Amino acid sequence: MNLLVDIGNTRLKWAMTEADRLVPGDFLANSQLSEERLKELWQSVPPPGRIAVSCVGAENTAELVCKAALELWPGAKITRIRSQADAFGVTNAYLQPEKLGADRWLSLIAVRHCYYSMPACIVDCGTAITVDLLDDHGRHQGGLICPGLRLMKQSLAASTAALKFDDARYDPGPANHTEAAIDSGVLTAAIGLIEHVFAAQPGNSLLILTGGDAERVAGHLAYRVVVDSDLVFRGLAIVLEEAV
Repeated sequence: MNLLVDIGNTRLKWAMTEADRLVPGDFLANSQLSEERLKELWQSVPPPGRIAVSCVGAENTAELVCKAALELWPGAKITRIRSQADAFGVTNAYLQPEKLGADRWLSLIAVRHCYYSMPACIVDCGTAITVDLLDDHGRHQGGLICPGLRLMKQSLAASTAALKFDDARYDPGPANHTEAAIDSGVLTAAIGLIEHVFAAQPGNSLLILTGGDAERVAGHLAYRVVVDSDLVFRGLAIVLEEAV
């Protein structure tokens, strides 16, 4: 049994692998992370043989997680995931491969292994929206990044005196009050970005969405979409399996 840990910009998610299947655990907001909280969360977890950690948040957060894990399970082997130039069937397009976020790297690996080596447009709808393109030979074609839905709303509230932050959701389209207009605007911006990029891809490309807002965004896209909330976990599991 292995423990898979995905530390994002906003929260920590984790899962166990058990007989070739993923068993997800509860997530924790990064603002709530502490050694004590992690030990409480994991105290009933069977001791993992190996632990894989992906972190795009602060480095000290990953260090805290590793320390808590080793205090709970001193015999476990921890693997920190770093993006590479060429590994696990994927060639990284970045000029500095290590600068590609570990979560994006793991998603590329997962798609390459789990989706029949088809060309793909991979969209993570999280704190940031990232779009990565992968061809049918496993070559990363580069990517795009913009603020996520909540972050776009927060930036408007922080930069304008009259526009207040409202986390409510409304239907997209022309609105008759400001809160709905903002929500519709940021959602439509995300939809437009994804559809614009995907329209230029080969006809047999898959459109795969992951991240906290994936279900919402997917419901408004004009293309057939696969929503896979476990892409990063799948990538972590593949890295551990092939590293044995």
